[in-house]
Amino acid sequence: MTLAEVKGQVVATAKVDNLEGRKLALVELLTVGEEGVRRTKKHMVCLDEVEAGEGELVVIVQGSSARVTPGLKEVPADAVIVGIVDSLSAFEGKVLVAGDFQVPQAAKPVQGGGDSGVR
Repeated sequence: MTLAEVKGQVVATAKVDNLEGRKLALVELLTVGEEGVRRTKKHMVCLDEVEAGEGELVVIVQGSSARVTPGLKEVPADAVIVGIVDSLSAFEGKVLVAGDFQVPQAAKPVQGGGDSGVR
């Protein structure tokens, strides 16, 4: 399972029959560490099985977990939103998310100095 933020909806008028009537959402994958929830700038399209709204923190599953989601056995799905996060507590309470959360922008790579790490 992966944490993500819903960034918007995807509309596809031409699609396979098994996707008819299914909501598609664009999400940004997130990472969590002691410094908090961070953006990754990596996006993907997911089937939205929980009617998540733009800006919501969600849980997604991918691969075989997406394919065994109830009601999706015959649907070509590789990524599915399966939950909307109400709260998150991690790292002995150092990372807390509840209700409307704000995720800072992804850190920019440090230039020069031989250190190519992200801060």
